[in-house]
Amino acid sequence: MIEFSMPSLGADMEAGTLTAWRVKPGEFVKKGDIIADVETQKGIIEIEVFDEGTIEKLLIKEDEKVPVGTIMALISADHEVPAPPKSKQLPEEKSKEASPVVEPARIRISPLARRMAEQNNIDFSIIEGTGERGFIVKEDIEKVISGKGKRMPKATVDKVSTATEGIRSAIASAMSRSNREIPHYYLSEKIDMSNALNWLLDTNKQLPVKQRLLPAAILIKAVANSLVIVPELNAIWDNGLQMKRDIHPGFVVSLRNGGVVIPSVHHADKKSPQEIMKVLADVISRARSMRLKSSELSDSTVTITSLGERGVEIVQGVIYPPQVALIGFGGIREEPIVENKMLGIRPVITATLAADHRATDGHVGDRFLKILKENLQKPEQL
Repeated sequence: MIEFSMPSLGADMEAGTLTAWRVKPGEFVKKGDIIADVETQKGIIEIEVFDEGTIEKLLIKEDEKVPVGTIMALISADHEVPAPPKSKQLPEEKSKEASPVVEPARIRISPLARRMAEQNNIDFSIIEGTGERGFIVKEDIEKVISGKGKRMPKATVDKVSTATEGIRSAIASAMSRSNREIPHYYLSEKIDMSNALNWLLDTNKQLPVKQRLLPAAILIKAVANSLVIVPELNAIWDNGLQMKRDIHPGFVVSLRNGGVVIPSVHHADKKSPQEIMKVLADVISRARSMRLKSSELSDSTVTITSLGERGVEIVQGVIYPPQVALIGFGGIREEPIVENKMLGIRPVITATLAADHRATDGHVGDRFLKILKENLQKPEQL
């Protein structure tokens, strides 16, 4: 029997609230299937299963707060996929109905409560939730239907600030732990981006507008390829250095109303810049509407942060535990560069490495930045 437990979605997470089960006892699940929606300080996250079998028993009730590591369900390790019953919904219908609910204004409401509200033509945006941190649960909708529920004027509802406060609290917890536990060291390197930007320009001319690449795609690809050669930075520190085989860079995404989340780009070293750009477009959109999957938040092996082409010159980040490195990219600036004893003006970016001195030293960090610089000089080979 397989025990499915509440996963940890970051160093700052201690518990999550189960908002909805996506499965029922007797259903067959396989690796990667979404089986539950869990609300954390970062929003509602789709929880994936990493085993294959039949759901035997669901141990946690919806709207219940669950500490990390708590057993939520039991899965029988079957090896045959059972034939679906005739009444089973079509995959697209099930996906549409069971998708996690996060409104543009980030109203906290469980999928079951929303369905009840829509079926009864109830405007849930003006309902005062009684669940965890103001979450609207089915009992709130039932009270409104019976005429006993409490509604609030829209002007007094501040769901956005509540969500932002939760994210800021999560960031504060993780960064406080980082400063307390991790001995940081910093190295930086200025990199001529002429070749990379020219390659991007030529490549984008051949692509439809919606598929064109941003500098972030090539920066992530260059970092991933550099980690193949310097794997010591693609690791975590947990009672010692634990190097990771897969390269899953986490990319910092700023949210419109404050705070950040760090979804990961899986196997970035094996993806082309075009494939990375496609992932970025998808994951940034879902991150800003708080619809990320658990694996996208829990398995990043290194963090990349960039303030964009017009950002400040140098970014000195704080490592996200238990990772051992963070790579920061400043804005691209026109600067004088001497090459072959000739002075010229080139677009330059400053790459900064924040690394854990328990895991590596300056020699490893210097080697990584030199390789990163070489990779960005040869974008056609990435």
